[in-house]
Amino acid sequence: MSGNFDWRATVVESWRTNDRVTAYLFENFPDELWSQKVPGAPRRTVRMIAGHVHNARCTWVKMLGKKADVQVPEKVDRFRVTRPELIRALGRSGPAVAKLIEIALEDDGRLPGVAWSNLPPNVLHFVPYLIAHEGHHRGQLVMLARQLDHRLPDEVAYGLWQWSTRAREARAE
Repeated sequence: MSGNFDWRATVVESWRTNDRVTAYLFENFPDELWSQKVPGAPRRTVRMIAGHVHNARCTWVKMLGKKADVQVPEKVDRFRVTRPELIRALGRSGPAVAKLIEIALEDDGRLPGVAWSNLPPNVLHFVPYLIAHEGHHRGQLVMLARQLDHRLPDEVAYGLWQWSTRAREARAE
């Protein structure tokens, strides 16, 4: 890599692209599946998994952002959140996580306010962890759509892998 490569900006951009991929899924997820029960786990619904994605972000922001004075987004009610409400909530939690990442990058990669965590307290462990977590749930939701006899349109399913496109969209927001 050349000396002009800005890895810090790229770490933040990677999160923002992931955030856009997650939002893209929920923007294009069928309303009729939102309240469907998860096969094999009848007490869970698609809505609950979707709400968990946002609420997990909020938990990290609350835990790590307290000392850095990062605004903690309000969690959603996983039992009642609508798809449009979730999309708006992700629009708050995504930038809050980006702010945490930026703060860590300004402090040699150290995450702020880590008292206990299940991963090393640095940004280069934190960002892949978050992306993997959301990727897991995106895959889970795509599979659930199939299991519920509602395969997502190819442009949506393949659109989750169009990270160059999603990165351009994230930069335009």
